[in-house]
Amino acid sequence: MSASLALSSQPSSRFFAAAVPMDAPPQRREGLAVDSSALLQGQKAVTILHNGAIYRLQATKLGKLILTK
Repeated sequence: MSASLALSSQPSSRFFAAAVPMDAPPQRREGLAVDSSALLQGQKAVTILHNGAIYRLQATKLGKLILTK
């Protein structure tokens, strides 16, 4: 069974550790970077609620990510 996680536009201190520093090179400052392990928290998949729609983020055995609606 997967854990549920709802992401919002409000900053969460839980994700600040994984954020890209503002003094990083410009190509890395395009948006907030969150390490996938912070989202998955040891699970193979998580459910993400985005703009009222439910998505599933899943890690494969080969280390790739799959996002499905």
